[in-house]
Amino acid sequence: MEKPVTEKRIAMWSGPRNISTAMMRSFGNRADCAVVDEPLYGPYLALTGKDHPGADEVIAAQGGDWRAVVNSLGGPIPAGRSLYYQKHMTHHMLPQIDLEWLHGLTHCFLIRDPAEVLASYSVRRSDFDASDLGFEQQLRLFQHVCNTSGRIPVVIDGNHVLADPERALRRLCGALAIDFDPAMLHWQAGPRASDGVWGKYWYDRVWDSTGFTPRRSKSAVLNEAQRELAEQCRPAYETLYRHRLKL
Repeated sequence: MEKPVTEKRIAMWSGPRNISTAMMRSFGNRADCAVVDEPLYGPYLALTGKDHPGADEVIAAQGGDWRAVVNSLGGPIPAGRSLYYQKHMTHHMLPQIDLEWLHGLTHCFLIRDPAEVLASYSVRRSDFDASDLGFEQQLRLFQHVCNTSGRIPVVIDGNHVLADPERALRRLCGALAIDFDPAMLHWQAGPRASDGVWGKYWYDRVWDSTGFTPRRSKSAVLNEAQRELAEQCRPAYETLYRHRLKL
């Protein structure tokens, strides 16, 4: 008798300008895994009116109804796969979105130092505040998962993945109770059908990549306002950092 396939839905919660798209590539390269790219982006833009590149395209592609989105995320896993990797941005989880749908997901939190995030994000957008960076929302979701599950969810530092991809991904897979697949380490360059329609505005580096590439070792250069914003975000980041997977 064949063993039944055990399904698992992995919700990876990140802020912008981390390695979230590279992580989606990594999981998407597994034969057993379907991926979805920022499914709540459309509702987020529709509800906030934020001026993001290609906002009208995103809303047209995904719609503005968060309830329809979360219902689909709990439905059948695409292509009959056993794993469903959901790439989520924490700031897309607006206060009006009910958190009940989070039950049944395996949660993981992808973190990056606020100063590094600010240095990267400010190149793409000039008008933003702490709510656009997702640190406080990430902490709120982390605490919700802790409180409702009675367990501390997985936290992984993106820089650790870049420094030693195989070791970090083996450790991550172990923490998520799934087998490591060497296919996670490399992928073909270029866009994929699973990429959101916003990929042409944000994904140039990932489209050029074939695997995880270490970041250049240099200090983030921020102006005074950006430094203040980074420090505003730091307490939330440091709370999660204390729970990171140690490699």
